[in-house]
Amino acid sequence: MSQRLYLGLAAFLGAAFAVFFLLTCVPAVLETGDVLGAFAAGFVNPFAAGYSTDVLFCWAILALFIVYEARTRGVKHGWVALVLGVVPGVATGFATYLVVRERAKHREA
Repeated sequence: MSQRLYLGLAAFLGAAFAVFFLLTCVPAVLETGDVLGAFAAGFVNPFAAGYSTDVLFCWAILALFIVYEARTRGVKHGWVALVLGVVPGVATGFATYLVVRERAKHREA
C-alpha cells in the first residue's frame, strides 16, 4: 500500500466517523441536553458496557502512545488527536494522529 493511499484512507475513515457522530449523536444530545446521560447510555447493558469500556481503554492507550512519541520522537500537535479522541471519538483521534505522525516523520527525513 502506498503512503498516499494509507494516509488518504486514514483521513477518510476518521472523517467518516466524525460525520456519523455528527449526524447520529449530536442531534440526540442537543434534543435532551443531557451530556452525562448520553455517556451513561453506553453502559446500559453488559454488551454496550464492554464496547464502551474498550473505547475508553483505546483512548488511554492512544494517549500513552502520543505522549511517548512526543517525548521520544518529537512528534508535535498530538494533543489535537487526544481532543478529537474524546469528541467525536477515538476513530477520528487515532486517524488524526496517524496523519500527524507521518508528517512529522517526513519532516525529519
